[in-house]
Amino acid sequence: MAHSGEHTEAVRLAAVVHGTVQGVGFRYLTARKARGLQLAGSAVNRADGTVDVVVEGPETAVRQLLEWLESDRAPGRVSAVDATFGPATGRLHGFEAG
Repeated sequence: MAHSGEHTEAVRLAAVVHGTVQGVGFRYLTARKARGLQLAGSAVNRADGTVDVVVEGPETAVRQLLEWLESDRAPGRVSAVDATFGPATGRLHGFEAG
């Protein structure tokens, strides 16, 4: 019987990243990290100085990206990440740094 792999189901992460995250290459390095994890989605600057990150993919990889976003390895200076998980829509393809 096949074991249903935990953390292999596709999930969606919607995150708002707070801190000094604009003008520091944050979106582009986030895109590179996400592509390396084979995640689909986008990283987009918001008018209030935060960055919206939306990704879909295997839960393990999505959680790795979230861990990276919250770490001191992320560019700039992240003060907080408001993260919400949900089911993947399957509508995202590639990764856009908009």
